[in-house]
Amino acid sequence: MTVRLLLADDHPVVRAGLRAVLDAEPDFEIVAEAATAERAVELAAAGGVDVVLMDLQFGAGMHGSEATAAIAAGPGAPRVLVLTTYDTDADILAAVEAGAAGYLLKDAPPEELAAAVRTAASGQSALAPAIAHRLMDRMRAPAEALSRRELEVLQLVRDGLSNQRISKELFLSQATVKSHLVHIYAKLGVDSRTAAVAAATARGLMRR
Repeated sequence: MTVRLLLADDHPVVRAGLRAVLDAEPDFEIVAEAATAERAVELAAAGGVDVVLMDLQFGAGMHGSEATAAIAAGPGAPRVLVLTTYDTDADILAAVEAGAAGYLLKDAPPEELAAAVRTAASGQSALAPAIAHRLMDRMRAPAEALSRRELEVLQLVRDGLSNQRISKELFLSQATVKSHLVHIYAKLGVDSRTAAVAAATARGLMRR
């Protein structure tokens, strides 16, 4: 059975490298490429694709997680395998909650990438060992792990937004934002916005 692939990445060199690796597999056929997340959604919706290899960062425009959610929501949707350089909790949770069938880092060896594609195509989850380990750590200590919403709030804090602007950005009340920050401080063992951002970044919860 041939697995039909769509490569979604905004870097032509990366797509060429992926094509070189995946073309060597006798059961893979690369049927399309997309340089933007929006184009990836269009091509996936057109049909004829089994697995989408999706980057997360496309510069301006739709984020890879948003594209993953849009693709996964469609009828008879192809499986989406995230292939990225980011291994933070914020990125992993966003992709998994969007419906990604797998999450792999770009430094994965060719045989691991090929195996992940086949696993995703078969309807199973394909997680890089490091990613699976991070998710297991969250499951073992759920009381200490930041929720997806708490990570979103903290990322906006890192971007310099006030509580008022965060509330507008996330459609939350300012009281809810403050409540999230209280929980974030308690989980990270800090007492300020700056310390929370530093602690979360050091732990790999957010991008540097």
